[in-house]
Amino acid sequence: MYSNLKTYLILFIGVFALSTSAIFVKIAHAPAPIIAFYRLGTAGVVLLPFFLGSRACRAEFRTLQRRQWLQIVAAGFCLALHYVMWFESLNFTSIASSTVLVSLQPLFSLAFEGVFSKKRVAPSALVGVAIALVGCFVIGSGDFQISGIALWGDILAFLAAGVISLYFFVGASVRQNTSTVTYSVLSYFVSAVILGIYSLLRGDAFGGYSTVTWLAFLGLALICTIGGHFVFNVLLKDVPASFVTMSILGEPIGTCILAFFLLHESIAPQQLLGIVVIMVGMAVFFILPNRKK
Repeated sequence: MYSNLKTYLILFIGVFALSTSAIFVKIAHAPAPIIAFYRLGTAGVVLLPFFLGSRACRAEFRTLQRRQWLQIVAAGFCLALHYVMWFESLNFTSIASSTVLVSLQPLFSLAFEGVFSKKRVAPSALVGVAIALVGCFVIGSGDFQISGIALWGDILAFLAAGVISLYFFVGASVRQNTSTVTYSVLSYFVSAVILGIYSLLRGDAFGGYSTVTWLAFLGLALICTIGGHFVFNVLLKDVPASFVTMSILGEPIGTCILAFFLLHESIAPQQLLGIVVIMVGMAVFFILPNRKK
């Protein structure tokens, strides 16, 4: 399955869609939990007609076992917690520091698979992950901080990486006997409810935003979540979570390119070097013969 060209094409589409997240978040003038709430809640609403209109999905919903429900709720909770921790980290540390630490997802995924699934980690996979993470550190080394109040933000970003890795790991288990639409709709709504409660406790406003911000919410839901996360959920039935989290390391590459063309932001030599290193690491991870085995 790993050598299947279709799989790589789907991954490319998902990563490219996910790369637009930073663009939409940048133009959405709203609190971070509200952005995440509308992102996941709207995605769930958009997918709901496909869920209700499918006889198979409705039948599947009625026959979900207690274990499946617990896994879906756990996945939704992890997704919501990831956004809360990651966005909160940006209030204490630099964007580069936060992004670099959140990029540690593949390490968590490989650890979860090794401990809970007893899967053997190929040497080439570890080498590829190491090279790609070096690229992430190169991109963020300019203002990387582990001192003072920034330390709390760094810890939050690090934990956010572990939480989103757990989300994909749990999702890979759920997807073995649950359809993509059913799993996605339920987990997105669970996340939205949690984020909604969190926003209420913070006193964040759910309305009164500009048209541009509402359009950004819609873009995050349709392009980033359905075009990105939903696509990854499709793949989780056939590929391990580490395969997905490793591909997500391509997100900074897409974001830099999109920011260059859409926001007219320049790409610094340091960023270009980091992009090249990340691409080399991903090539080692996905292409080397040892990974196929």
